[in-house]
Amino acid sequence: MPAEQRPLLGIVLMLGAVLCFAALDATSKILSQTFSVPLLVWARYGFHLLLMLVFLGPSMGLRLVRTRRPVLQAVRALLLVGVTGFAMAAFRIMPLAETTAILFVTPLAVAVLAGRFLGERVGLVRWLAMLAGFAGMLLIARPGSGLSPAGVVLTLLAAACYSVYQIQTRMLSPSENTWTMLFYTALVGTVTMSVALPLFWSGPLPSLREAAMIASLGIYGGTGHFMLITAFRHARASTLAPLLYVQLVWAGLFGWLFFGHVPDALSIAGAAAIVASSLAVAGWERRGAATSQP
Repeated sequence: MPAEQRPLLGIVLMLGAVLCFAALDATSKILSQTFSVPLLVWARYGFHLLLMLVFLGPSMGLRLVRTRRPVLQAVRALLLVGVTGFAMAAFRIMPLAETTAILFVTPLAVAVLAGRFLGERVGLVRWLAMLAGFAGMLLIARPGSGLSPAGVVLTLLAAACYSVYQIQTRMLSPSENTWTMLFYTALVGTVTMSVALPLFWSGPLPSLREAAMIASLGIYGGTGHFMLITAFRHARASTLAPLLYVQLVWAGLFGWLFFGHVPDALSIAGAAAIVASSLAVAGWERRGAATSQP
């Protein structure tokens, strides 16, 4: 059945994906108070790769690595490593909700980048939404907000990597196997961080409970990105885009439950501006898609 004819499945998968991502962020923030970020990034991809080799390697064999676009797969995977590293470093020194809100300038950037990489028309609505989302980000990261300037920069770097990653996901998903795309993110991430880890980590050793939490990063990340990739096969991007913002709700809830943090009124207003801007873009794209069909 064509992907666009199964939107409900795509919606369910996207909701599952954002819950996994919120759990990944909250767990990494807890762990980053004790362990170095490179160790957590390595674990996120290493355990992800191990699970794929154990459960899919015997049945898929070489089909797991067979791709017509290996360079683009590798670049896409490196971008996701950048997203993970920059975001975890930001979560270490920033509140969950505000950091997640700033990361959500990504759909606005994707809407603009789609004109360059996917041949989509970038009209006035997209540019106005981008400006409104940028204004919302400034409300969150304003002077006097108490947010770390270094944390804001790290978050913006993560958002930049994530924007290009999503563009490449949309380019690859129609023709590439979902499991292959997921495998390359795990493989490239594991190899890259295995080389880098000895340069940045010297302890401490985790307890059994901490080791289980570290291993869960790979489960959350792998499961979330599988659901994300598959969701794009079954529903239009304009349908799925609004659901990304459910992650803000989870981030606020986890931030309150685990860290006792509640965003102030201006930060909430800034997050609302980012969400409203992205929803406006999604609505406009959906309207354009509907009018273009016979």
